[in-house]
Amino acid sequence: MAGAEGLIVMGGLHPAPDETLVLLGCGPGFWPRFMAAPEAADSLPDPVDRWSLRVIGGFADTLGASAAYPFGGPPYAPFIRWALHSGRAFQSPVGMLVHDTVGMMISYRGALRFDRNIPLPPATAPSPCLSCADQPCTTACPVGALSASQPYALDACHAFLDTPEGEDCMDNGCRARRACPLSAGAGRDPAQSAHHMKAFHPR
Repeated sequence: MAGAEGLIVMGGLHPAPDETLVLLGCGPGFWPRFMAAPEAADSLPDPVDRWSLRVIGGFADTLGASAAYPFGGPPYAPFIRWALHSGRAFQSPVGMLVHDTVGMMISYRGALRFDRNIPLPPATAPSPCLSCADQPCTTACPVGALSASQPYALDACHAFLDTPEGEDCMDNGCRARRACPLSAGAGRDPAQSAHHMKAFHPR
């Protein structure tokens, strides 16, 4: 079901003994599927979020679950905490989450909450970053805006994106995220990254 819409199961957890939470995010087939959807062509705000509400909300109705989303707050659902507790996402050396199959091209679109215990596959352990000898994400950002030991240097990032050298990030996505070896597993279309970068840094 998820795969037909370009989504993948990115992990799951049991917040309570009689509760199961399944995290859904963008997979390699997401962007073509989204671009064929009405939300991509109606020129209204937040097309990806509205697509997520419709598609994941439809999953919830079909499967007898409730849906949660990482947008629409405050208050916001604790997706970062859920991701870390799923055992398939970890804090990277630059602070962003890294996922065991899509690396730092991690994009949660929603979650399905079931009021029953559903067996889940064993979680990944340990973090893939521990066996990443070069950790290229730590040196990829031209302005050193990302670090796990200090706050995200947002002003430096935005200033760089306004320069000619910043066009690479605007067109293809954050260099640090792309540098992660596991990010190739996301099959991310550059147009998807450009869409999100435009929302992050409008001009």
